[in-house]
This record gives sequence, C-alpha cells and structure tokens, in this order.
Amino acid sequence: MKRSLFNTSILVFIFSVVFINTPLYTQEFLYGDQLPDAPELSKRGDYTIGVRTMHLTNKNQIDIINSKEGKDPIYDRPLTVEIWYPANSSDKNEIVTYNEVMGTRGDTLRPIIPFTFKGRAIRDAKPNSSAGKYPLIVVAHGYVGSRYLMTYLTENLASKGYVVVSIDHTDSTFKDANVFQSTLLNRAKDIRFVVDQIANLGLADSKDSLSGLIDSENIGIIGYSMGGYGVLNVGGAGYSDGLGQFFGGMTGGSSAISTLLASNEEYQKQNDPRIKAVVAFAPWGMERGVWDAQGLKGLTKPTLFIAGSQDDISGYEKGIKAIYDGATNADRYLLTYKNARHNVAANPPPTESLAPGLHIDEYYRYADSSWDQRKINNVNQHFVTAFLGSLLKNEDHSKFLNIPENSNDKDWPGFKPRSSTGMELLHQKTTN
Repeated sequence: MKRSLFNTSILVFIFSVVFINTPLYTQEFLYGDQLPDAPELSKRGDYTIGVRTMHLTNKNQIDIINSKEGKDPIYDRPLTVEIWYPANSSDKNEIVTYNEVMGTRGDTLRPIIPFTFKGRAIRDAKPNSSAGKYPLIVVAHGYVGSRYLMTYLTENLASKGYVVVSIDHTDSTFKDANVFQSTLLNRAKDIRFVVDQIANLGLADSKDSLSGLIDSENIGIIGYSMGGYGVLNVGGAGYSDGLGQFFGGMTGGSSAISTLLASNEEYQKQNDPRIKAVVAFAPWGMERGVWDAQGLKGLTKPTLFIAGSQDDISGYEKGIKAIYDGATNADRYLLTYKNARHNVAANPPPTESLAPGLHIDEYYRYADSSWDQRKINNVNQHFVTAFLGSLLKNEDHSKFLNIPENSNDKDWPGFKPRSSTGMELLHQKTTN
C-alpha cells in the first residue's frame, strides 16, 4: 500500500511538471524576496509600487575637482535619482528591469560591464494618492556605488507606504568615479539638496506627479559607507577640524568643506527638524579622524547603525562602534552582524559577477565573506522597517527593538526558531 502511494505521488509529480508544465516554484526569486527563515517585518507591504527616474540640478556648486591653489570654480551639479512610491495599480506581479554596470571608470583592471536585473515595481505607474501623504526616505550609496545598490530595501519600504528616493552621487558611481575629494565634499550636500527638492515636489501646488503625495514633516535618511558619512552629517554630526585640514591639503588649501564642520556656526544652524530618523550602514570616517567628541554630540536624531564586526573599510571597534558610543545625544541602536565585513547594505552579487576571469572585487562589491547576502537583506528589511515605522508612522514595534542583546542566547522576537544567531543589537538612550 505504501509503495503504491509512493508510486502515485511520483507519477503526479512527473505529470504536473512535464505535461502540465506547472513549475515547482511559481515565482522567481528577486532581490529582496523573503527566504524561508526571513524575519517577520521583512515581508513586503500591501502597496503595489511604481518607480521613476528623475534628473536634478544643484546649481552654483563648488567644482572641487577643478580647484587650483584654493580657487574654487562654480558649476551646476547634475544628480540622477530613482524614486519608488505607492502606485495606483492592482497588478501584484509587477516586474521592472534595472540597467546597472559593474566595474569602475578609469581602472583598466575593472572595465565597465553593463548588466540588468529585475525588481518588483511598475515603471512610471500612476501614484496612489488615496491613502494620503507618505513619509519621505532619501538613500545615499557608498564610494563607488549607484542608486540601484539597495533595491531590496528601497522597494520594500515603498511597498509599506513610503516615498523612497535613491541618489546617483555624481563623481561617485560605478560609471563616473572621480577623485575622492568630490565625495568628501558633496555627499552630505547632495543629500540635503535632494531632501529639499523632493519635499518641494510633494507640495500641493507642485505640478509634478508627486504633488500631495509626501509628508515632508516626516523624513528619514539612509546611507551606506560614504553615504553613512553623509547622513550622519546631515543628521547633526559635524565633521572635525582635522577633516577640514586634511581636505585643504588634498585640494590646495580650499576651505569648501568648512560649512560642514562642527566648529562652524553656520553648520550648527542647518539642523533640519523635518528629518526624524537616520539609518547609517557601515558609516566611514571615524578611524580617519572625520569626527571628534564635539561633532558626534551634535547628532541628536534617533539613529540606527548597522555594521559587520570585522569591517575592514570603516573599522568596527574604533570605527562604527566608536561613533555609536560617542553619539551620546542621540537615542541610538547598533545592529552588528558578527564576523561580517563591510558589505552589510548592498543587494546580493549579480550573476554576472560570477563570470570566470573577472576581478574578485566585482563579486565583493556586493558579497560578504561569511554571510548570505540575502539573509542580511531580509534582516535589514526587518529592523529598518521597525525603526522607521516607529519614528515616522507612530507604529509600535517595541517588541522587535527592545530585545536581548545577543541573538545566540535566545531567539529574537519576529524571527523563526533558531534563525537569529550571529547578531547583536545594542541600544543606548540619550544622556540628556
């Protein structure tokens, strides 16, 4: 009898696959989809999402690349952004193709290689304004990177009722990477400019399709690596005088970065009350003297830091954790992936990065040496959702944030049994 049932099952399986052509898995796994052990809040939200590309121009900026002997020419700085938003569509099987590249411009060992990957959005779909206004999230990539580096997160947040804008930082992308002083100067300025531009497009009298869609009083900013360097500055952590001196040495005495230093009274007036939350993935700079105690005390926005304990780019104990420890005026969290290195924010490695003969950095631009990047993506979705939802939507996610520090000691709330190992979540409230 048992053998008969077994044989019948095999026949049904073969018939369904071969003759009916019914796949075992009805949905292709795309970046950001849930693994079987994904935590609770990593699930996509109820909104179908649209995506559009927009070109912005920040006029009359310092052209630091062409500065000579401290003389700073002016130019109009171009910025391309990608915008994800709740869409007015009943199509739940939305698919979009993103055009991306690997490589780094100017490096003969890493030529530019175009590739594509799929996401879950509808290109240029009509926005869904029926639910009212949505909080705004602005995302900044690292050096080098692109606006598509974290689509697993940008799509996920948009599906939960956010307007999410990711920046291509000029002189800092795979396609146009240039001298580092441009990134040092422009990262925070780009973020601030995009926040203002998109908030204005969301005003009721705007002629843009974002009109009336954005709650500009509830804004979050997310940055990875040099993007983390930028969002912390926008959040109130002014750079040190030491960075000002270093930058001047790089640019022949230019004082262009002085407006971002903690000691500058003009910088201290730039606090933006609309920004309610900061997420900093592996923020760069502490080990290079970018911040001091004075600058870190200026960070007053609630902040979620996310890091790998073996980060060899930004550093951990003397890098990211030192920033976390020093930001005593902020209510802050530090999520640590034990044994992970720097790549705790990006999409998984594209298939094209596995091709024989490519420089290993094409793979390690995305991959971690110890963790499955898809697992990291799901955990990031979970905690960023909990953190931003608490601050921008008044959602109660305390059970996911106020948890045991060490995930090896006890299963964390929202995680499936035995799936939350290898992580640590620290929490410090402001000392004020």
